[in-house]
Amino acid sequence: MTSRIWLYYVAAGPTFIAGVLHLTLVPNVIDRNIGTGILFLVGGIAQIFWVIPTIRRWGTPWYYVGMAGTLVLIIIWVTTRIPDNPITGRGGSISNIGFATELFQVIYIVVSIIIVLKDRNVNRKKNAV
Repeated sequence: MTSRIWLYYVAAGPTFIAGVLHLTLVPNVIDRNIGTGILFLVGGIAQIFWVIPTIRRWGTPWYYVGMAGTLVLIIIWVTTRIPDNPITGRGGSISNIGFATELFQVIYIVVSIIIVLKDRNVNRKKNAV
């Protein structure tokens, strides 16, 4: 377990950065689109909070919830880039901050999958003994 502890920090870092990036977008959109502002606010706070269960290793269910929530944010972003989409009705642009946020979210999901798979293997070995 201790030899893999770095994985938990590698997962926590990107979700923290994505959360901060979401929060930096709130002041730019909240006055124009309250729904988007609230999404960025809630998403950013949730992603920053998610550092705690990630580093503290609260368990697989927490990783699944974190990955699912992050995947929802990615799906919303991708959907809102498509012209005539059902959320905004128009295709949004791809900003540097938006692209970076999505990249950090994908990194979080990939590393979380690795953690879950490694934890599963460790548990199988414990049960086999």
